[in-house]
Amino acid sequence: MARYTGPKTKISRRYGVLIHGSPKAFENKNYPPGQHGPKGSRRKLSDYALALAEKQKLRFQYGVLERQFRRYFQQANSTRGVTGEILLQLLETRLDNVVHKMGFAKTLQAARQMVSHGHVFVNGHKTNASSMNLKPGNVIAIKQGERSKRLANKFLDQTSALTPPDWLLVEKENLSGSVVRIPTREDINPIVNEQLVVELYSR
Repeated sequence: MARYTGPKTKISRRYGVLIHGSPKAFENKNYPPGQHGPKGSRRKLSDYALALAEKQKLRFQYGVLERQFRRYFQQANSTRGVTGEILLQLLETRLDNVVHKMGFAKTLQAARQMVSHGHVFVNGHKTNASSMNLKPGNVIAIKQGERSKRLANKFLDQTSALTPPDWLLVEKENLSGSVVRIPTREDINPIVNEQLVVELYSR
């Protein structure tokens, strides 16, 4: 399972928005990493650099590598509709992201590990494909084993203050949930300008 394993707070500092890592560490050093400190952030970026940064932020937000991200863009570009919004929807409806949004995992990385270790069922079938794209009507459930239920309940306690998005239905008592509809751009509320990402790949 390929994934980014480097420093996470440094990624947030590089792009000026909290993507991963500790909020406290990001607040203490809210400037790009490097030997020149805050002074190194004063240079003006080109249009290409700005678009590249938007793409990288989106890629790191969902924890996908470059080749996989490019496949998502190609799929979005070949689908009828607004390419940028479709790209966001493809990333947002990944199984690992849905498990995280439902509260069954505290972080995206934890959700991915739960899926890869066989703790998650989709429509009654066990899967270890965290990149699976879900559709309306798909039912996600935690495996009916003591270890799986204990792990999910622990995360539910840690995420109890978070409210699942409207496009997901969560039944915490049954450790299950379902996709009600495909999320809109407003539901996703992206941290990037996805149009710049589309323009970057259209060059």
